[in-house]
Amino acid sequence: MVVSLPSLAFLGAGSMGGAILRGVVASGIPVDGGIVATNRSAKKSATLARLANVTAVALEDTPTGNVDAAASARIVLVGVKPIMVPDLLREIAPVLREDAIVVSLAAGVTLATFAEGLGENVSVIRSMPNTPATIGKAVTGLAEGGAAKPGDLSLVRRLFELVGSVIEVPEDKIDALSTISGSGPAYVYLLIEELTKAAMGKGFDETDARLMAEQTFIGATELLAASGQSPAELRHGVTSPKGTTERAVAVLQEARLSEVFAKATDAALARAKEMAAGG
Repeated sequence: MVVSLPSLAFLGAGSMGGAILRGVVASGIPVDGGIVATNRSAKKSATLARLANVTAVALEDTPTGNVDAAASARIVLVGVKPIMVPDLLREIAPVLREDAIVVSLAAGVTLATFAEGLGENVSVIRSMPNTPATIGKAVTGLAEGGAAKPGDLSLVRRLFELVGSVIEVPEDKIDALSTISGSGPAYVYLLIEELTKAAMGKGFDETDARLMAEQTFIGATELLAASGQSPAELRHGVTSPKGTTERAVAVLQEARLSEVFAKATDAALARAKEMAAGG
């Protein structure tokens, strides 16, 4: 059990950084030294300032906000847009604490890029969380850099376990992981959208169509979590021989969903590699 966490700085608490931040706050775990979160605009910072024990800094009001936050924290989470990462690293490198752990939330940005911007001796952990961190249901991949010290990875793991499950992988698997769990929520939402449209096409109004589609996904995943059975076992349990579900599943299988998902995740992986190369 985590008694407390060391001081945290979220540099760029946008979509992903904000999800992790909110998840940590929701966990109720004490943070020794507090939490500082930076954003470019005062409007976004005002939203974060409402969170308990969070000091929100707007860079438009305090241009030194990132440097000040980085200098004060044991764990520095970098959540700015990937294209902004190199400049930010050069900005904060001179002020980092000797025991600082820098955690990347930036998709497609390699550990080598962090080492180049911060120096070879700074402890860096590359992470790939997903947005269900907001409700404590994330899947996060973690890969440690060569300068990580004993205990650094386990400390960062404890941080991310506050907002879900953690998988430790070598860096060359991080981008592949991102195509499954990182992008995965979007795939699920798309399937729900399409099932809702199918219901509306059969005469249901949007409210009832959404209820059927959304609660079916929620109920199915909760049953999966509670049952201890595999998805295939549960699917077979719903699919009576020569029944309606069997006919529908046959149509879905004819659409070669396995190939579709392989192509989709391959496309995401190719884009991650382009981003890592600066494209």
